[in-house]
Amino acid sequence: QVQLVESGGGSVQAGGSLRLSCAASGYTYGSRYMGWFRQAPGKEREGVAAIYTRGSSTYYADSVKGRFTISQDNAKNTVYLQMNSLKPEDTAVYYCAASTKTFGSIPRTPPEYAYWGQGTQVTVSS
Repeated sequence: QVQLVESGGGSVQAGGSLRLSCAASGYTYGSRYMGWFRQAPGKEREGVAAIYTRGSSTYYADSVKGRFTISQDNAKNTVYLQMNSLKPEDTAVYYCAASTKTFGSIPRTPPEYAYWGQGTQVTVSS
């Protein structure tokens, strides 16, 4: 059974840090591409970061470049999102996702991802 389980969300003040984890099981960790997305109330789901799990290539949205870092631990089948210098506009539900894409550029949009976690809330207060 395919499963993605996020953890690590919470509430922090602006300037603080959080680390999100996504534990993958089933087919998903055979996925070549894993991503983090977020969705704020009233807004569309947007890509935050993604990683090519069989190499070192990464993608970051402009809004998080220099503040967020995506990484992986293949031994633990886990992908992480380290979030530093958090801003109130980072407040959202964060989702982990796995793509079935097998080659090409790192997928950046929700339709390119087939499997999703349940989401974890991140709240940043000013």
